[in-house]
Amino acid sequence: MIEFITDPIVVTVLLTIAGVGIVLELFSTKFGIAGFIGVFALIVFFYGHFQAGLAGYGTLTLFVAGILLIFLEFFLPGAVAGTLGVAALILSLFIAGEDAMQIGVSIFIAIMISIFVFFMMIKIFGRKLVLFNKMVLFDTARKEDGYVSNINRTDLLGKVGTALTILRPAGTIIIHNERIDVVSEGDFIEQNTKVKVIKVEGARIVVREVK
Repeated sequence: MIEFITDPIVVTVLLTIAGVGIVLELFSTKFGIAGFIGVFALIVFFYGHFQAGLAGYGTLTLFVAGILLIFLEFFLPGAVAGTLGVAALILSLFIAGEDAMQIGVSIFIAIMISIFVFFMMIKIFGRKLVLFNKMVLFDTARKEDGYVSNINRTDLLGKVGTALTILRPAGTIIIHNERIDVVSEGDFIEQNTKVKVIKVEGARIVVREVK
């Protein structure tokens, strides 16, 4: 059985199953069946090489660390844990292999097939990469949610609003239910006083009291 597991063709099949399983997990919100099958294929690979005397405890430790890091990737933000986990796995594979050239070819074939499955999931099945959702911020600061940018607010020129706070000289006014941070020309302006926007200089909005 050990001779069968360490056969180059079987090694290539096991690594391909592991690679495809990891790729499929990238499209899943949690660790599922594909991931378990991939991990099981790696366990069989290392079991055979350990029993054959090709992999030691150091290699197994590196393998386990890689699996744990990949597993943690599904719970931690960013891609640091996943990247380190994949690197640890590949390194442990090379260390466990009897022939570096043979294991390199097997890893190359497994990676190519995994990349093919990756693009097939996106192009044919229209799946989205869930892993990137933790790396990219998709939220936007929208005006409807109360976020207002004071940069280049030339549209406020000439508008009349009400002082929401006392302007001394900085404060907040409200124009058409929109809260805006402003400064007065230098005068002290009481709360609830009508004011008019007379100047916009980047983020600096200047108002004057309406007499």
